[in-house]
Amino acid sequence: MNAPRTAATAFAPASVGNVGVGFDILGHSVGAIGDRVHVTRVERPGVRILEIRGTAPELPMEAERNTAGKALLAMVDALSLDFGIEVVIEKGIPLGSGLGGSAASAVAAVVAASALVPRPIDKIELLKFAMQGEAVASGSVHVDNIAPSLFGGLILTVGVDAPRIKMIPVPPAVRCVLVHPHMTLSTKEARRILKKTVELSDVVWQTANLAGFLSACYTNDIDMMRDAFQDVMIEPQRQVLIPGFKAVKQAAMSCGAIGCSISGAGPTLFAWCEEPQAEGIRAAMVSAFAEYDLPSDGWISGIDAEGARVLP
Repeated sequence: MNAPRTAATAFAPASVGNVGVGFDILGHSVGAIGDRVHVTRVERPGVRILEIRGTAPELPMEAERNTAGKALLAMVDALSLDFGIEVVIEKGIPLGSGLGGSAASAVAAVVAASALVPRPIDKIELLKFAMQGEAVASGSVHVDNIAPSLFGGLILTVGVDAPRIKMIPVPPAVRCVLVHPHMTLSTKEARRILKKTVELSDVVWQTANLAGFLSACYTNDIDMMRDAFQDVMIEPQRQVLIPGFKAVKQAAMSCGAIGCSISGAGPTLFAWCEEPQAEGIRAAMVSAFAEYDLPSDGWISGIDAEGARVLP
């Protein structure tokens, strides 16, 4: 066993929550952008955030109100750590983007802090600590961003109190195009507008799409994936929050996307596609947002198989 460090820095990638058909249970990591958290072991007990820089420097400095800080407090309490932790957060993920920024900060914090602890910490333990941090931002505990940011790849998570994690294979030709319009959406607001009940027919349809999508991932069946890649429950409700949504999605599909939907709570849209179509889809989506006077940033990424890690 390696001796614990006195300081460590970890990177946690952004993530696409829901992946359209898997509301609150399916997500995948995106290595193109992410958050970094630096932690230092100190004698004074407690968790203190010294600095937040990058894309969202205005986030709360109080540990109880910050996703990274709250996750670390949960870790300190659960493990009865006899030292304190000072924290510097470097945000690489835009605030309110639907790219799992709150999850990434929490994940990077606990992964970095795990290097300060003398015993190995199981990733499921780290997941539970990060879940407490995510609840600060979203108002509820869900893991479709935390799990892929921590584990990497496309992740199915079943359960909350005792989460079970399953990595889903992705056809190697698949790429993810992400386009983030320069606006923000609150996760809490995006959840608040959702109806409390849904039609039985929509439940059946969505269940069939989720099953078909997962089957397609395991069998490398792009045609089935394209047929199943349709969210009939959440996307129709949330699309009204994103100007130009229909035009941007149509632009992606017209250029050969396998599927296109809202990343997490939005406003970022994502499209899965095969590699040769990726650049054309990115350009078309950016152009479609521009028609609605929304400048945007676009990235192309594989379904990043490497999750959060302590940096050298």
